[in-house]
Amino acid sequence: MKERLIKKLMASMKCEECGQNYESGNVDVIGHREDMWFMRVNCATCHTQCLVAAVVREGKASEETEDFTGVEIEGHQGEAIATDDVLDMRNFLIDFNGDFSRLFGQEKLR
Repeated sequence: MKERLIKKLMASMKCEECGQNYESGNVDVIGHREDMWFMRVNCATCHTQCLVAAVVREGKASEETEDFTGVEIEGHQGEAIATDDVLDMRNFLIDFNGDFSRLFGQEKLR
């Protein structure tokens, strides 16, 4: 799958912070391994920057779904990300070797 298509797909997604759609020009593909794509996305409206890891597979398109309702959104809102959360992720990533299959697979990390 080409980067252009990945950027177009990301342009259909909305920013978590302000709700505006991303622009394909503000999507940087960092890399990919098979179906797993890694992107850096900047919102042109609120200037929020995100790192995205997404599994994207080619295949038959599924039926389009509606956006979440207000009740569904309220049920999924969590706490704000704290500085300690960012530092914990940084410390994790220092030694992370990129093996997502092992991380999310059946083999347990110790």
